[in-house]
Amino acid sequence: MANHKSALKRIRQNSVRRDRNAYYHKTTRNAVRKLRGLSDKKEASDLLPKVASMLDKLAKNNVIHKKKAANLKSSLTKHVSAL
Repeated sequence: MANHKSALKRIRQNSVRRDRNAYYHKTTRNAVRKLRGLSDKKEASDLLPKVASMLDKLAKNNVIHKKKAANLKSSLTKHVSAL
C-alpha cells in the first residue's frame, strides 16, 4: 500500500479515470455495433456523426489510438454509404 498522501491521491484518481474510460469505451463500442447492424440508410446517416464524435473524443483522451478511431470512422462511413 502507498505511504505518501500524493500516492494515495494518485491511486484514487487512476481508479476514477479507469472506470470512466471503461464506461465511455464500452458505450462507444455498443454504438458502433448498433450502427453496423442498421439497414436503414436514413437512420444510419443520422447516427454516423454521433458515433464519429464519440470516437474522436476517445482518441483525444487516449482511450483508443487516433488511427484506430480513423479506421473505424472510415469503415463506418463506407458501410453507411453502401446502404
